Amino acid sequence: MNLTTPSQENIEFMIEAVKRKLQLVNSGLIQGDDYTVDQYEDIKDLYEMVMKMPGFSVRDMEGIVSELGSLKKK
Repeated sequence: MNLTTPSQENIEFMIEAVKRKLQLVNSGLIQGDDYTVDQYEDIKDLYEMVMKMPGFSVRDMEGIVSELGSLKKK
């Protein structure tokens, strides 16, 4: 997938990938359509960071989920 072009489809792909990598129990609370293309770069940065991490502490997961929550459209 080409993530260089901001699109809603790319956002949904990245959000789903982050949810899978974090193995979120309540993954239904975070949906790709909760985000807009205006937040694309922030979501992409978060996605790239998560994909590079080999594992996550509870604190890491809380921080990532918190960041995703702050990026949700109002």
